[in-house]
Amino acid sequence: MGRVTASIVTIGNELLSGDTVNTNAAWLAQQLEELGVVVTLMASLPDEIDRVAEFVRTESNRADIVLVTGGLGGTPDDITREAVSAAFEAPQDEVADLAASLRSRFPSDPEYAARWANLPTGARPLENPLGGAPGFVVGNVYVMPGLPAEMKAMFATVTPELETERPITSWRRTYETTEARIVGVLEAMGDRYPGVLVGSYPKFHADGATVEVVVKSADPAALEAAVGWLEQALEEATS
Repeated sequence: MGRVTASIVTIGNELLSGDTVNTNAAWLAQQLEELGVVVTLMASLPDEIDRVAEFVRTESNRADIVLVTGGLGGTPDDITREAVSAAFEAPQDEVADLAASLRSRFPSDPEYAARWANLPTGARPLENPLGGAPGFVVGNVYVMPGLPAEMKAMFATVTPELETERPITSWRRTYETTEARIVGVLEAMGDRYPGVLVGSYPKFHADGATVEVVVKSADPAALEAAVGWLEQALEEATS
């Protein structure tokens, strides 16, 4: 079985202006990696229907899974439903039972809530356990709210269908050293264990430098062997 790939698309002018910190993409990437899904692209796009539609259309053909967050409310800048409809050249239709449910849940403004039920034809609605606007799935594109709490709760409902047969496990440890002192060890590990990924992430502070070393693999036995060799080699290199 080959690797399963994903693209993460976050939508909103506020992300591009820096008014809102994009935590959704990082959180989703971490979750997907644990499921064995390799994220090959992250992108933030403005609230523009044509831009989003073109991007989603392209990525749905390139990646096995596309996750989209943001733009599902009912205000003028919430264009994600329209954009995904355009991406798949599918008209928007009101999902009758979903609209009825939303009207009953939000009796103070039922028609505003019912807008959230205008989904691309053929879309599968996703329940929003912590909010109002539902998400939906079209083909391999999963669309979720931009509010982090709502997005995380909705993602939990689809986790079982995204999980692969080979989840990725990891090992990490921080050493008081510099990358220059351990680069040879990291390169040697890559040569010895080609199916295992290793990364190093330095930090500098008043008392010196530290490097966090992270090892990842979808093969638990290979990870264990690589870490066993790496720990000893790093101990010798940093002592």
